Amino acid sequence: MKKFTGTVTVETAASPTWVHQAVVSPAAAHGLYVGLDVHKETIAVAVAHPGRAEPVYRGEIANRPKAIRKLVAQLSQETGGEVVLWCYEAGPCGYVIYRQLLSLGQDCEVVAPPKRERIKTDRRDALKLARKLRAGELTQVWVPDVEQEAMRDISRCRADFKTQEKKAKQQLNGFVLRHGHHWPRGQSRWTRRHWEWLGQLSFSHPWQDEVARDYCEAVRSATERLQALEQRMITQALPQWSLAPVVDSLMALRGINHVAAITLLAELGDITRFERPSELMGYLGLVPCVHDSGLSKGRRGAITRTGNGHARRILVESAWCYRFLARRTPHLLRKAKNASPQAQAIAWRAQTRLCGRYRALIGAGKNQKVVCVAIARELIGFVWDIVRHELPKVVAPARMA
Repeated sequence: MKKFTGTVTVETAASPTWVHQAVVSPAAAHGLYVGLDVHKETIAVAVAHPGRAEPVYRGEIANRPKAIRKLVAQLSQETGGEVVLWCYEAGPCGYVIYRQLLSLGQDCEVVAPPKRERIKTDRRDALKLARKLRAGELTQVWVPDVEQEAMRDISRCRADFKTQEKKAKQQLNGFVLRHGHHWPRGQSRWTRRHWEWLGQLSFSHPWQDEVARDYCEAVRSATERLQALEQRMITQALPQWSLAPVVDSLMALRGINHVAAITLLAELGDITRFERPSELMGYLGLVPCVHDSGLSKGRRGAITRTGNGHARRILVESAWCYRFLARRTPHLLRKAKNASPQAQAIAWRAQTRLCGRYRALIGAGKNQKVVCVAIARELIGFVWDIVRHELPKVVAPARMA
């Protein structure tokens, strides 16, 4: 690992090939602009001074709080105490460095990573970040607070457990099918009758009977673990969350239960930072690709699939519920009992709109999966509308307290 030193070694990186919308502060607001290429063990550091001079690569430091504090002290001494603006790309190291820099009185931004390039080194990445940070050409990533990140970790843990349960069921079904057994088509699986059928299966060798029991136990264990986590999410974590009233209001929407509402709010955070629903739709990758060049005008393709995949998956799953007629069923009324009257009115408007939209698109011959994605795109607009009305009721009392 190269030791960080105060000596200046100028090296020019190749010109950038990607440009994002500028969201950072003006150049005159900071004494230095620091780009960090963060890894598990090391951090590559590049510094850009105000003006048009080339950024300077300053070597590598250890990814440890003590080394970061030392670096902050050195750069603060160079700038005479002026505030330094730091940035690094969003990645697996999370927001620990971001929060440490803020606690040290610095400004920091976590930015969206660029597309993968053919030539990629720590030095080039750090220099590029410093240059673009100074120019204001980086897109800043919204950083959750500690409570928000904790709820997001819970919701993602639940998604991981669901994936493990699904995998265990697939493995059991595959084992049974390999030995000539299969559950009748059209009948529900994992019911009491299905479990009785699995218990009555016989195989040609005693060891295979043991394997079948182990597979069944793996499915039961995964299901119990998933149900226990969901129970803790709803009965323990949710009541202590500051956004619990917003979750109750989102429950008024058809297809949105506790898990879906918690996941959406935990993944997206303050949805009101999007000025229009169309911005949120684009952020979630639910808008179609567009090819508009030369003679090809307005050609549309598949959805972009950018942004948060967890929230997009929840929305598409919820969209399936709008294939039925719009009705105020007892189940929906019970779900919406804790929602505000305004949220209930928005939810009913969403149900009448989306149920009719689903039937119209299916009647036009559209593929069912394409229709569900189109419904999910409109559903997030109603989610945005409810959060826009309900979030100020939660945030305002908290600020007064």
